[in-house]
Amino acid sequence: MRQGNQLRLLTLAALLLAACSVKVSADQLHVVDGDTLDVAGVRYRLHGIDAPEAGQKCNNTKGGEWACGKAAISALEKLVLGRRLHCDNRGVDDYDRIIAVCSVAGQDVNELMVASGLAWAFRRYSEDYTATEDQARQAGKGIWQAPTQTAWDYRAEKWLVAEQEAPDGCPIKGNISKNGKIYHAPWSPWYEKTKVSLDQGERWFCNETEALKAGWRAPYWGTGSQK
Repeated sequence: MRQGNQLRLLTLAALLLAACSVKVSADQLHVVDGDTLDVAGVRYRLHGIDAPEAGQKCNNTKGGEWACGKAAISALEKLVLGRRLHCDNRGVDDYDRIIAVCSVAGQDVNELMVASGLAWAFRRYSEDYTATEDQARQAGKGIWQAPTQTAWDYRAEKWLVAEQEAPDGCPIKGNISKNGKIYHAPWSPWYEKTKVSLDQGERWFCNETEALKAGWRAPYWGTGSQK
């Protein structure tokens, strides 16, 4: 086994061991988006849910739109910031994120996001929150107040359009700024305004895994975050 692969496996093993039972204070907690957290330097993807993307808008009862992506981020911040958080460990996904159910004061944060109508039950991966989603839908809460596009369809649509326009069909933009190497997927709110300057070391990526392996990171969208 190559040394690089050994190091990656050791790193993942350390993350798994460290993340089995985590309780942290507010200064160690950072909201990335509506279903992702950084806790003491470890990234967690909330199990069984999918929140609207940061720049996504959803339909409302008056025929207009509302910023459901921003609302999901704000709701998650209100649930976890300034409070003690516990996250379990359900394994690691393709982006080296710990899949977890997180709780505050014994309350399941994942479920609260679905119950408030600010996240879908991610039925593709889990049935854990389907009953909660059914209740939110019946009550017309949040994303259920009017028919609207799901987060996964939103991402797929944005990807399809960008893929057709990007060099070699690789639509992820690897940007370099004062905040470091940050990649923007087609559903990023900053995607259109982000330019790729190859002569400055910036580049295009075909998928998020490729960008992560090259040393780029996803943007942060929580309050006060460095994008």
